[in-house]
Amino acid sequence: MKTLVIVAHPNLEASNWNKAWVEELKKNGDITIHELYKEYPSENINVQREQQLVEAHDRIIFQYPLYWYNMPPLLKKWFDGVLLYNWAYGPEATATTGKEIGVAISTYGTTESYQPTGSNRLTLEQILAPIQASARFISAVYLPHFSVNDTSDVTPERLAQSSKAYVEHIKSVKPVGEAAL
Repeated sequence: MKTLVIVAHPNLEASNWNKAWVEELKKNGDITIHELYKEYPSENINVQREQQLVEAHDRIIFQYPLYWYNMPPLLKKWFDGVLLYNWAYGPEATATTGKEIGVAISTYGTTESYQPTGSNRLTLEQILAPIQASARFISAVYLPHFSVNDTSDVTPERLAQSSKAYVEHIKSVKPVGEAAL
């Protein structure tokens, strides 16, 4: 299975978690890493190139920090500009049919804060529901997300464990069943 990880971190070099994840991913030659902010510093997305990347891969993982309960702006622009009518959805669309789509997300909040009774009042599953719905809309298959919470708690051991778990997740995660949708 060919996997594409689309990394959308506005300042990857300053990130402990996303940067460590990318470094661990680079040790795996069977995973394509595509850094949006590095590729498009002026935010002018090459739609044709992005579509070709998606078409060449079976599994697409969107990796980013939680950004105001959403994705960073360039990734939103990517969704709006790349997933086009009659390419990703519509009567003639086949490009994303059957592709597996997942999310790897880092959050500043603790695991407890992403519970109905926590300070955010929402779970990560609820926050990621728009991506799950988008995957379904483009006839793709949604994968369970990977996350690290409480990103202010940085230790070398925690970074290493999370990075290895992330790569294992990408390689072994199974789609969410229809009942879970």
